[in-house]
This record gives sequence, structure tokens and C-alpha cells, in this order.
Amino acid sequence: MGGREGPLLGSTALVTGASRGIGARVAERLAEAGARVWLVARSAGALAEVAVRTGGTPLVADLTDEGDVWDALDRLQDELGGPPDLVVSAAGVFALAPVAETSVKALDDHLAVNLRGAFLVTRALLPAMLERGSGLIVNVGSVAGRRAFPGNAAYSASKYGLRGFHEVLLEEVRGTGVRATLLEPAATDTPLWDPLDPDTDPGLPDRSAMLSADDVAEAVLFVATRPDSVRIPFLQIERA
Repeated sequence: MGGREGPLLGSTALVTGASRGIGARVAERLAEAGARVWLVARSAGALAEVAVRTGGTPLVADLTDEGDVWDALDRLQDELGGPPDLVVSAAGVFALAPVAETSVKALDDHLAVNLRGAFLVTRALLPAMLERGSGLIVNVGSVAGRRAFPGNAAYSASKYGLRGFHEVLLEEVRGTGVRATLLEPAATDTPLWDPLDPDTDPGLPDRSAMLSADDVAEAVLFVATRPDSVRIPFLQIERA
């Protein structure tokens, strides 16, 4: 990319799930706003493409692998000399099935990425953020983390869990200079919906009625550009 400019000029950001969907668009929007971005995903090829578009640094890692996460974030902190200013946990998996048909593996997969992955990233970076006395953590949750929808047992379990984790995090960082936001978008049109083909299922929202990844990225940018004196513990967004 050429010379950077924008409200995040001089800041550093880490985005997980950055190879596609919400994570990719968040990384692009933060870079457009001037941030230097580090990108985490396990798909090396797709991640490299986003790195080219953003001028960012790819960190290939599997968020379900604790060693992978620690190694990647140790490399990041060694390069930066500390933690990034902004951490966005946008990685996620999503599938639908009734409770009576949900496999244990499906539940484990959702918990591993949507909840445990966000925890691992926060756990790896939070101590240094607390020591520095600044930083912003944005966890991308979901409307399904506060409302029940049929077929969402595994997904909702992970997103309700993320909300619980986030609420504890909020209490523990209060007054430290570190801030945290749980962003809860309604249904968002990303490749996660491709296997479900929602436009042909009357029980699911049409893609034309969903938020876009751009909408979610703009919400992340809004949170990231508030003054350090402003906390936004929760932000719910939906299609108007």
C-alpha cells in the first residue's frame, strides 16, 4: 500500500479470522484507516491475498491449537516490542442443526473456535496490555449470543459463552486503561452461509436482508476511533 493516512494512523491491530468474511473486511477497513495490521487465520493462501490488499503481516495459525496461537502472538509481540493497540477476534464457525441432531463434534468445533479461540488470543495479549495500561479488545459475538433461534444449539452455546467471558473481562479491566467491546451483529452475509443457501429456506433470513461484512467492519472502526476515555461495553447492530 502507499502512504497511510486516517484516524488510526500510527496504531497497530491484530485481526483473527482475517482470511475471509467479516475478519477480512475488518482488516481491510482498519488498514484503510491507517492502522498497521497483523492477520491471523489458518488458510495461508487466502491470508496472503488479504495481506497484499492491506499491506498487513500474515500470521498463519490454527486458533484451535494452543501452541500455534502462543507461537504466533509471541512473534507478533517480539516484532512490535509489546502487544498491538487493537485486537479483534473475528474468527468463527457456524452451522445449523436441531439439538436432537447436533453432534458432540459440532459442539466442540464451535466452542473451540468461537469461544476458546477468542479466550486464547485475549489470554496471550492481555497481561502486556494491562502492564502498558492501554489497548482495546473487540470480540465479535452474535445476536445468537443473546437470543435463542431454532437450530443454533452449538453456535449459541459458543456465543453465549463468549458473552459470559466478555462480561467478566469487562469487570477485570475496569479502571486499567484497557477497554473491551462485545460487538453483536445480526445475521451477516458472509461465506459461512454458502452451505446453507438461506435464500431457499423460508426459516432463514434472505441474504438481501442481512448485514454486510462492510457494516460490521464500520462498527469495529467506530469503536476503535472513540476517545480513550469512552468505553463501549456492548454494541448491537442490525439491518435497518
